[in-house]
Order: sequence, then C-alpha cells, then structure tokens
Amino acid sequence: MEALALLLAATLNAGTVLAIAALGLLINERAGILNLGAEGMMLVAAIAGFATAVHTGSDVLAFGAGALAGALLAAAFGALVIWLNTNQYATGLALSLFGAGFSAFVGIRYTQEKLPERARFEIPGLADIPFVGPAFFKQHPMVYLAIALAIGLAWFLYRSRAGLVLRAVGESPESAHALGYPVRRIRLAAVMAGGALCGVAGAYVSVIYTPLWVEGMIAGKGWIALALTTFATWRPARVLLGAYLFGGVTMLQFHLQGEGVEVASQLLTMLPYLATVLVLVLISRNPTWIRANMPASLGKPFFPGS
Repeated sequence: MEALALLLAATLNAGTVLAIAALGLLINERAGILNLGAEGMMLVAAIAGFATAVHTGSDVLAFGAGALAGALLAAAFGALVIWLNTNQYATGLALSLFGAGFSAFVGIRYTQEKLPERARFEIPGLADIPFVGPAFFKQHPMVYLAIALAIGLAWFLYRSRAGLVLRAVGESPESAHALGYPVRRIRLAAVMAGGALCGVAGAYVSVIYTPLWVEGMIAGKGWIALALTTFATWRPARVLLGAYLFGGVTMLQFHLQGEGVEVASQLLTMLPYLATVLVLVLISRNPTWIRANMPASLGKPFFPGS
C-alpha cells in the first residue's frame, strides 16, 4: 500500500507538467491557432526558471520568469502567424527547434549548478491520513493549482461571455470579425496566455520536478501535451484526466524497475511515448468524431480584409 501511495503521488507530480502545458495549448487551439512550438517554449522557460532560482532562491520568481519566457516566445510566434500569416505548422516547428538550440546555448553555464534543498509541502491534518495523505496531500502547491486551473478554464470557456467569444473566434473568425470583435488581438492574447502556461510547466520541470538543468530535459513532454489536447477533444477536464494517465504511465516504469521486474530499461523508458502513439492511432480511427469536436478554424489563416 505504501508503494502504491508513492506511485499515485509521483503520478500527480508528473501529470502536473503535462496538464499545465496542455491547458495552455488548449487555449491556443480554442482560438484557432495551432502552436507546435510547445517543446521549445518549455525548454527556454526551463532554463529561465532554473537560472532565476539559482540567482534569487525564489520559486515564485522562477515560475514568473518561466511564464514570461513562454509568453514572449509565444508573442513572437503569434506576430508571425497572425499578422504576417506565416504557416502555423512550419512556424511552430521552427520555434521548437529555436527553443532547443537557444536553451542549450544559454544553459551551458548552469549545467553544474544545483538548487538548495526544496521545501516539503503538506496539508496539515489531511497529510497524516494513512495511504490517502501520502498519495494526495503531500504535493507541491502547483499540483493543486493545475486542478484549479482546469476547473477555472472549463468555467471560462463554457460559462463566461469572454470564453464564448474565444470559442467563436476559433470556430468562425469571419463571423466574429463581422460582429466587431478584434479577432487578431484575441488570438494573440490566447497565444500568449497559452505560452505563459507552457512556460510555467517548463519552469516546474527544472525547479521542482527535477531540480537541475540538463540540455533537452523536457524530453518530449511538449509533444505529449500537444497530443493530449486531441486526446481530450479540447475539453479541460479531459485534459486533466489524460495528463494524469500519461503521468501514471511515465512513473510506472520506475515502479516496475523498483519492484525488480525483469524488463529492458529501454523498453520501460519508451512506455509514455508508445502510449501517446497508441492513443493517437485509436483516436484517428474515427475522424468524424475528431472533426465534430475540433475548432473549425484550427490551423487556418484569417485575413480580415478578405
């Protein structure tokens, strides 16, 4: 039971990274913008957050630096695809490649740096409950903020006027423009908000999840977060569920190794990515279902004058 509690706790921790990044990408895609640069934004935010934590010792400032780095890169991406009408797919891939190279260059001097011992968090009273306490109530506050973010985003999209406008821009930007809404500015705001959340996720990886800096340490989490938005059919609650599912698969490899299961470590390391491919294959078998849930203008350029 103790091992299971630890596995559940690790699942929540690992899933939080994916949940925050995927929720950010969901905001982008609900506005009709597909950003394939999540991996690059998370890498730049990871080194920005880690460097800030090294120099200031403040996790709050580290998360702020990560969010700012992600938002700035997303703003550059948004300016290119929204105002200059560059191809969203090519620009996103370029952003991902730029982020990987830039973070590796900037992070050279931080490779040997170490953060001080991280503070332990627990909810008084609840953390002492057998099994449930260690599994759910000894988590970093960002874990609970990710859950609150999913709930808040669901309310925003389906219960607020601003959320309705955002969804309208993603479904039919021409109609929203005809009604007088500034489609391009709304899309840019959505892209920057999504980039900031990807930045927070990247900073969480380098400051909390694995408190160190290693080149390429995001290790495909940005691509998994992209797949999660499709898996969740662009709904926040399903994003959260999918994130913890993939987080559980990620942590399962370490649990199996700890239990002495005689399986090649390389095969266990492949599990999260194999699960991602499998889910995408299963989803792709029903393209009608995908089209019914996908924002109608996703990935399509918008020309206000046409």
